[in-house]
Amino acid sequence: MTDRYVCVHGHFYQPPRENPSLEVIELQDSAYPYHDWNERVTAECYGPNARSRILDGEGRIERIVNNYSRLSFNFGPTLLKWLEDEAGDVYQAVLDADRESAARFSGHGSALAQAWGHLIMPLANSRDKRTQALWGIRDFEHRFGRRPEGMWLPETAVDAETLDVLAQLGVSFTILAPHQAARVRHAGGRAWKDVSGGAIDPTRPYFVQLPSGRKLAVFFYDGPAARAVAFEGLLQSGEQFANRLAAGFSDQRPWPQLVHIATDGESYGHHHRHGDMALAAALERLEQSGIALTNYGEYLERHPAQHEVEVFENTSWSCGHGVERWRGDCGCNTGGRPEWHQAWRAPLREALDQLRDQAAPRFEEKARHLLRDPWAARDDYINVILDREPESLERFFRRHATHELDEGDRVTALKLLELQRHAMLMYTSCGWFFDDIAGIEATQVIQYAGRVIQLSREVLGDGLEPAFLEALAQAQSNEPEQGDGRQIYERSVGPAAVNLRQIAAHFAVSSLFEAYPQAARVFCYNVGIEDYKLREAGQARLAAGRVRLTSVITGEWDVLMFAVLHLGDHNLTAGVRKFTAPEAYAAMVGEVMDHFSRADLPEVVRALDRHFAGLTYSMKALFRDEQRKVLETILASTLAEAESSYRQIFEHHAPLMRFLRDVGFPLPDSFRTAAELVLNGNLRRLLEEEPIDSDRVSNVLREAGVWGSPLEAVGLAYAAERTLERLARRFAESPRDLEALRALESSVSAVRLLPFAVDLSGVQNCYYEALQEAYPERRARAGLGDEGAGAWLALFLALGVNLAVRVE
Repeated sequence: MTDRYVCVHGHFYQPPRENPSLEVIELQDSAYPYHDWNERVTAECYGPNARSRILDGEGRIERIVNNYSRLSFNFGPTLLKWLEDEAGDVYQAVLDADRESAARFSGHGSALAQAWGHLIMPLANSRDKRTQALWGIRDFEHRFGRRPEGMWLPETAVDAETLDVLAQLGVSFTILAPHQAARVRHAGGRAWKDVSGGAIDPTRPYFVQLPSGRKLAVFFYDGPAARAVAFEGLLQSGEQFANRLAAGFSDQRPWPQLVHIATDGESYGHHHRHGDMALAAALERLEQSGIALTNYGEYLERHPAQHEVEVFENTSWSCGHGVERWRGDCGCNTGGRPEWHQAWRAPLREALDQLRDQAAPRFEEKARHLLRDPWAARDDYINVILDREPESLERFFRRHATHELDEGDRVTALKLLELQRHAMLMYTSCGWFFDDIAGIEATQVIQYAGRVIQLSREVLGDGLEPAFLEALAQAQSNEPEQGDGRQIYERSVGPAAVNLRQIAAHFAVSSLFEAYPQAARVFCYNVGIEDYKLREAGQARLAAGRVRLTSVITGEWDVLMFAVLHLGDHNLTAGVRKFTAPEAYAAMVGEVMDHFSRADLPEVVRALDRHFAGLTYSMKALFRDEQRKVLETILASTLAEAESSYRQIFEHHAPLMRFLRDVGFPLPDSFRTAAELVLNGNLRRLLEEEPIDSDRVSNVLREAGVWGSPLEAVGLAYAAERTLERLARRFAESPRDLEALRALESSVSAVRLLPFAVDLSGVQNCYYEALQEAYPERRARAGLGDEGAGAWLALFLALGVNLAVRVE
């Protein structure tokens, strides 16, 4: 058995970005061309690590492997929930990897749990520490089907109480940075050795003796090697990466050595392009050299900790000042704006602490009439978060309700528990990590605080907001136009806060542009359409109806009636109010429909004002994604007209433009703009067609070169990727379909003509699966003289060349 082991740990995490009232991530333009940052990082990192490439000596794909199965890793629970909903194939690959790693590593799965909401544990109160650890464990069990052996602490922030909570809950080990170790001694020994400043030997495990008498194993990762991965370009080469890890061993150590590192998992692809491939190549190279890959659970079982360690409390891996980065102006920042201060961090935390502490006794007082032990119910509420089906709610209330709760009491209880969930989400560490309180991360935690205040107002009837805003006003942005925390709250929380009437307004407006089924889901609300009427006259459209809305989260429901008039473009008026009586509803519908049928649109508007006095909405009632979709629909004809005008300019003046070019006369800006818009539009349409036509793409590229027209590479590449992925999925569904293969092969050939990079990984993944499954049978049949199989084989091999996949 080898005495040299390597373990690479990846901490995969994204801060929760969901609108607190909608439970979905709204469009984030900064992530273009992707919808949001979760989607972008998944495309750049989480997906590639599930199917990473190992190349041969000629740069061709030799194998595709699941990196997670050979790593130690943890995923943030809120990120796993997003992956489950939005990237199911990646989510399944993560779960599969844990099972595969258990088979590889003596029954020890490589996945670790994580404290649930990524708050800084030493800065949390005792109650929140326990809930965060317990929720992380329950979430892990729900997804991976086993108890976690280890737990990742957010930012590796540590204190003795946190470690004791982990040990009490049955966690065996955690991972810390080397500078968090203070001193060590051999188990049972008396003499301590000072290892401060990162001097601890990271190649063996240690244990912490806790005040309660419990013990917890701790691994301290190799700091310099981890830093080289994260910040010093080590992932430029898999060979260099492997060599650096192998250099961590020493012949002077008589024990079985574990060389291990821990970094943000996003290093492997998001922070460093193709970092996943460097990782895959390094692990392959290490195994071939005779070094054993392992994970922490397997190593700890074989080589239990024989040395005791004391840690520096209130320290972390990403702040040289302990945990001050999350409560003070310690000097730690991203480095992007060195002239900025972070004095806003302290008042932000103080405001949130005040809000939490004022809400807690009110929560407890109200909840004890509904729940036997409000805090035990909060601990158990993770089971509802993971499964909001009626059966799960029944089990929860059977365990915790003081009596048989009626519908109203259940809604109140769930709102109280949601208040507590958001009171922990508002401590998400990223809110303090970056450089300004006006950044999207700090704004997100302020929105969570706004949700706490909204729910408190609804169920406790108290006024937590004034004192909170007074404290928040002390947090000043570095950008004068952003103002202070109070102003940021007033700008961001109002648009994010949602009630049933706003959901009904969104439904009403969007129903003019897309058809809904009788029972629909709008964000985290179920919509039951009880009545709906739509009339059209030229550009004008009128809809009126009645819907029953029910919150999936709290069970709160109501029936609302609405009417919405669209006059074309963005000119739209909608009214929404509570349904009170069939007569009032019939009168409203009859009046607006009658006026519309007589084309008396001004009277329709006046009728809306009468029936929905003060409760009217415009296009702005749409939430961001739907608003963008509707506006793109509205703009389509306008943009087509504009492009047509530019096309006329371009085509009409092409002879003159050629003459100007030939004589060396600079093209006027108007001509240059016309050429750029027309050619980019032409190319985008070609790249969205199935199959993509090589000749036509080549013609556009040639013309763009003639006129020196810059191409919008990011958007065009994204369009090409989406088309290729659709064609690849079609081929994957029927890998023996010759026409599906032909369309894919010709389209890939066309895309390779483009003068910018296009991500072909999705196509390569499908091709590799066909190489394992369909190719052997097709090759055998071609060898027997099957002409169809021969034609398939020729196309398949040509596609493999274009995709740089090695085919034996």
